[in-house]
Amino acid sequence: MKIKILGTRGEIDPSAPYHSRHSGVLIDEILELDMGEKEFLKLHPQWILITHLHPDHAFFVREPHTSFSVERTKIYAPEKFDGSMEVIPLVKPIQLDDYKITPIPTHHSHKVASQAYLIEKNQQKILYTGDMIWIDKKYHRLLKGTQLIITEASFIHKGGFIKKHPLSGKLYGHNGLPNLIQLFSPFTPHLLLVHFGSWFYNNISESRKLIKKLGREHQLRIDVGYDGMELNL
Repeated sequence: MKIKILGTRGEIDPSAPYHSRHSGVLIDEILELDMGEKEFLKLHPQWILITHLHPDHAFFVREPHTSFSVERTKIYAPEKFDGSMEVIPLVKPIQLDDYKITPIPTHHSHKVASQAYLIEKNQQKILYTGDMIWIDKKYHRLLKGTQLIITEASFIHKGGFIKKHPLSGKLYGHNGLPNLIQLFSPFTPHLLLVHFGSWFYNNISESRKLIKKLGREHQLRIDVGYDGMELNL
């Protein structure tokens, strides 16, 4: 699979040229994961998989009743969307030509549903998480043998930013990068980080060094994603 990182900025003000666009990943030029910027439509992907309906992952949430031209592109998400953009709920595995797509529920928001996507093509297997706190243990078996996991880096400190909703009791927010590394390291040799929070921009050079140190400690390859980055699996 040929992977291109389209955007790596979280829901914060832009402050670095290579991290200026919101979330998006393009696979083999036809399968897009998240669509944080309207300009990503110009790439004309055949399918778009939205992890959750927050505006930095689905730009049209900011303008729900404005029509956007997507031609023959199909857009999938964890739930229906109350707006002009046609979104197909996807909660079960689906085959899209050569790609087997398995949605895996994640904990992130108390308002909208969220899920990661396991993408398999031939003998290749990657996971894209979007924003998250955790993945329930019953789904961990699906992660075995994953060659690459693309996940978020909103918070560098352990525990991240997690709250409990007073009415539903549901946890919401983002876990810390050390927690996500601990979660994923048994299943993959390679993490690629996107969706950076404000901590990363205070000193990007030092932030990169800290990430590499975490990788060495866990005997894990950890790459810092940036807008326009390309790699082949």
